[in-house]
Amino acid sequence: MKRALRWSLWIVLVTLLVGGGIGGYAVRRGWRLLTTPYQGFAGEEIFVTIPPGSSGSAILSRLAAAGVLPETRWTRLWLVHRLGDPPLHAGEYRFAGPAAPLDIIAKLRRGEVALHRVTVVEGLTLTETAEALATAGVAGSEELLAAFSRPGLVADLDPEATNLEGYLFPDTYHFPRAPGAEAVAAEMVGNFRRRFAADVEPLAPAEAPPLRTLVTLASLVEKEARLDEERPLIAGVYANRLRIGMTLGADPTIIYGLKLAGTWDGNLKRHHLTEDAPYNTYRRPGLPPTPICSPGLGSLQAAMRPAATDALYFVSRNDGSHVFSRTLAEHSRAVERWQRQYWRERWRREREEALAARGGVR
Repeated sequence: MKRALRWSLWIVLVTLLVGGGIGGYAVRRGWRLLTTPYQGFAGEEIFVTIPPGSSGSAILSRLAAAGVLPETRWTRLWLVHRLGDPPLHAGEYRFAGPAAPLDIIAKLRRGEVALHRVTVVEGLTLTETAEALATAGVAGSEELLAAFSRPGLVADLDPEATNLEGYLFPDTYHFPRAPGAEAVAAEMVGNFRRRFAADVEPLAPAEAPPLRTLVTLASLVEKEARLDEERPLIAGVYANRLRIGMTLGADPTIIYGLKLAGTWDGNLKRHHLTEDAPYNTYRRPGLPPTPICSPGLGSLQAAMRPAATDALYFVSRNDGSHVFSRTLAEHSRAVERWQRQYWRERWRREREEALAARGGVR
């Protein structure tokens, strides 16, 4: 293959140059320029953006100015007379180390644009996802939030959806520079569809819950769970409460409602638990009106197949794990031990350490 390419190159050069009165030295020099790896830029890599609509000559000039190509004349001759002046794709390209002009041209013909790695973590709201992606330089936060606020991408999955909350799958993505907010939303929802079909649907019981119900439950599990092994247990507690008509009593739903209202200041106060609000699951039975974040795969799987448990309560041990209880009396003892007593002891230790640091002066 390489031998055939070399002979084709020689034929073109001889036809163009010898026929034009240029000697063999020029032919050999042209061949060397096209096939010899070259790097004229400093550092290990360089990114070059090719604007849409650029002509072949403009693209080669841009690459030469950036130090990616040694010159443009011979590369242009090859591009036009050997390849028939094919289209070169626009976009941002990454060039690392020396590369021959023929390899550079092949890369632009294939459109191998640079991809930027972005990780979207589990448990983010629409707004938080937009902010995280904007910080990574994918697109503007307002543009992303506008795209995420349109439910069209999930209309067939969730006809009641008013936005994409819960359906932007948290994962590591590789986006080209400035892909556009609509393309980002489509990729994240498409990823949700693929992962759900491959890894969640096979776990469905004979009577699976509606997708909206499952995603909403999974979003609560995502906000409560820290340990993967506890996700099915937390889902099981919520499933038990839903079955008997007991309120869920989930702090994250109240916090989500406060974020929507623009009144969340980082502190959940006692009066928030008693207010009659749509996302107050202390006052209103059943699931909240919508998902409250983007759940990850583990939480979706837990919501599809909750653990068989008789627990109705859980409380944090403040280390990521929880104590699960069957009765209110058991739960009250766990709350006393792991919340009230724990924080009293922690406050006492911190006070003593602060006094010791000041030499015991009160």
